[in-house]
Amino acid sequence: MTQLVLVRHGETEWHAENRYAGVSDIALTTRGLEQAQQLAAWARTARLAAVWTSTLTRAQLTATPCAEAIGVRPHVDERLRELDFGHGEGLTSAEMHERFPEALQAFRADPVTDHLPGGEDPTEAVRRFTGCLFELADRYPEDRILVVAHTTAIRLALCELIGVPLRDYRRIFPALRNCGLTEISLTRPPGGLDRQAALLEFNTPIEAVKAVRERTL
Repeated sequence: MTQLVLVRHGETEWHAENRYAGVSDIALTTRGLEQAQQLAAWARTARLAAVWTSTLTRAQLTATPCAEAIGVRPHVDERLRELDFGHGEGLTSAEMHERFPEALQAFRADPVTDHLPGGEDPTEAVRRFTGCLFELADRYPEDRILVVAHTTAIRLALCELIGVPLRDYRRIFPALRNCGLTEISLTRPPGGLDRQAALLEFNTPIEAVKAVRERTL
């Protein structure tokens, strides 16, 4: 069994205005950098075998302190990047409503079939993202791995892995905290070809994990 801890990167400069940051390379805020250090403190005692991250700077800045904490180099993989939000990149929901209200309404009703105009097809995005996760399971069959990525990509992957329709990702998993912990297991039954996924933990605040650890010391 492979355990994968899926983490959204730290807070970015677009967080306060809730702007859609897909392939845009946005820097972390001071708080985001602090969150990365908190995650690194957790990683130091989490018995991780490796740290993987998307190519985007905000993810790498979050993952690198964790890798340093356990004495490894972070693996950077393009398949873990966020979706391209097309015409919605860098915009708030209010700004999208002004520019393409009908497309936004369709997106809210079915964000997969009617994804944001000019954006990446979520079915293709989840294929590349879960493809990377399955490769990690093959590479680390008995280990625990940290994967630092992005909110929409992670939520889509969770739906795909536990058998929830992709179109429901915004309803079932409405949000992910920055540096919150979501853990899944991937197991291949004896004689089976497909891996089975189980959701072990979802969106736990890193501050809560830190508080529990301090109480047990």
